Amino acid sequence: MISEKTVLALVPARAGSKGLPGKNIRPFCGKPLLQWSVEHGLSSKYVDKVVVSTDSEEFAEIARKGGAHVPFLRPKSLATDVASSIDVILHGIDYLERHGEEFNILVLLEPTSPLRRPDDIDRALERLLSVPEAESVVSVSLTEAHHPAFLMKKRKEGFIVPYLPDFSVVRRQDITPLFFLDGTVYISWTEALKRRRSFYHDRTLGYEVPKYQSFEVDDMDDFIICEALFRAKLADKE
Repeated sequence: MISEKTVLALVPARAGSKGLPGKNIRPFCGKPLLQWSVEHGLSSKYVDKVVVSTDSEEFAEIARKGGAHVPFLRPKSLATDVASSIDVILHGIDYLERHGEEFNILVLLEPTSPLRRPDDIDRALERLLSVPEAESVVSVSLTEAHHPAFLMKKRKEGFIVPYLPDFSVVRRQDITPLFFLDGTVYISWTEALKRRRSFYHDRTLGYEVPKYQSFEVDDMDDFIICEALFRAKLADKE
């Protein structure tokens, strides 16, 4: 709870990943991948309940052993690779409300972002509460190598042309700071999320995370990179 407002952390973890089969329960630094997001939610000083939304009883059992609640199995219609994230989230909210549990704030913790820190959740929640006009907070990371100032298009002949019409060679330190949306954390007032059906709109605040945390696990290359980064960060703390 934060400022007398209740907080639900929802971890979506369907079983049918195509890019990396079994991704959400694949061992990541000694634990199933989804377990890291569960623990992040449990470690937050503001989160009141951590719920995992999954279509798999195997995944559900792993989540329960890790300390999460799994009060339902996601219907098949919301367990396909074309099912929208917002429908999955609203299904979870609706289920809980129909069973007498209402939360003022929803925190989405995707298992594909295991490099987040528990205090990212707390700081992002504090940021949301610090701006009365805000309805949501999403994490962002500074764009560097993929900044539009450095992007090129390729013609069919193979020649490259600048993506920006006013292209000129610039130093990295001279470019306008731009940010990309990463998956570390998504937070919204529950009622705003129902109304907007999105975390992204004109009342969305950005919560900046460092480059290393912005890596997400979508395929095996990502998995190897994220695990190496995670182990390196653990070694730095020892």
